[in-house]
Amino acid sequence: MAKLLQDPSKLHPSEWHTANRMQRATTESQKSRSECMIAESWRLVDEIEKTTQKTQSDVNKKLEQRLEEIKFWKQELDNKLEQIVHETETLLTLKNRLERALEGCKEPLVIAQKCLLYRQRRVGIDLVHDEVEQELVKEAEVVQGIIALLGRTLEQTNEQIRQNRSAKYNLEMDLKDKFTALTIDDYCASLTNDTPQIIYSDNAMKLEGNFVSPEDWIDFSNINVEKADKQRNNSLALKAVIDGILSQTANDMRRQCEMVNMAFRNRVKEVKDAKHKLEMLLAMVMDEIAAQEKNIAALKKAIADKEGPIKVAQTRLEARNHRPNVELCFDTVHSSLMTEVQEITKNIQRQDALAQAQTELKALSHRQLSLEEEIKVKENTLYIDEVLCMQMRESVCINNY
Repeated sequence: MAKLLQDPSKLHPSEWHTANRMQRATTESQKSRSECMIAESWRLVDEIEKTTQKTQSDVNKKLEQRLEEIKFWKQELDNKLEQIVHETETLLTLKNRLERALEGCKEPLVIAQKCLLYRQRRVGIDLVHDEVEQELVKEAEVVQGIIALLGRTLEQTNEQIRQNRSAKYNLEMDLKDKFTALTIDDYCASLTNDTPQIIYSDNAMKLEGNFVSPEDWIDFSNINVEKADKQRNNSLALKAVIDGILSQTANDMRRQCEMVNMAFRNRVKEVKDAKHKLEMLLAMVMDEIAAQEKNIAALKKAIADKEGPIKVAQTRLEARNHRPNVELCFDTVHSSLMTEVQEITKNIQRQDALAQAQTELKALSHRQLSLEEEIKVKENTLYIDEVLCMQMRESVCINNY
């Protein structure tokens, strides 16, 4: 009975109270720590929420700023693209004008060269290096110089068009990238925490591709803008040069063409005057030939008319030479007959007037042939200058291209 009252496995009441106090103290300590932890957690959650919201707000503002920056540069690029396209179209129009101007130079050059070739057909004294030929040579040189100038200017225009298109290509590529970036950033700016399309992306933090600095990004577009500005200014300067060249070359060709035409008109008038004077001389020579022929005929008739008297006188002398003996007297009759025969013979033998007249007639005939040949030379020259050349030159039309 005493053993049952003193069982060693049982604890003392004081131990029970102590254990209960320890449980209460431990629980209260654990609760206190838990409450502190909960409070710290709420503070941390609140802090993280505020930080997250602030960071997201900052990102949203930066996205808006970035969108404005991209829009600004996109507008700049659009403006430069519009300008360079306009200048390129203007240069293409000028290129067409230059090509038409070059084509328009062909006919005046061919006609000038043909005129020079035609005028090589002049003959005799008319094959002269006159003012017309000098002006034709100058016209050919002027047109050839203009063709060379227009050709060089056309090459410069083609090169400037190529440069403009290169600048246009760079602007278009930059604009394409800006549009893509604007679309992406605009999409990013539209995303919210409640957007259904948002997802986790483990690779988002990896810096893939060739990232450039904001300064390099600005420099890239700025270089494209500056290049476009440079080519636009070059185009404007070239446009002024082309307008000046087209105007000046047309005036030079027109002025030289008029100089040639004036030289032709003066030369034709000069040749016509010379031909008219030659025809007057020819008419005078023809009249003189007719007069000389009449003179020769009269001289010949006068000589022929002396045949009867001299025959009578010589017959009388011959008959009287047969008088017999003392009758063969040198009387006054015989003396007169002798004088008559001598006088007629002397006059007949004096044919120098006839010979001189015949010489003069021959000279006049040669002069006639010479004048006729010279008139034909003038007619040939007039046909070349007035018919072949001047009529051909009427088709020359020098336009302002």
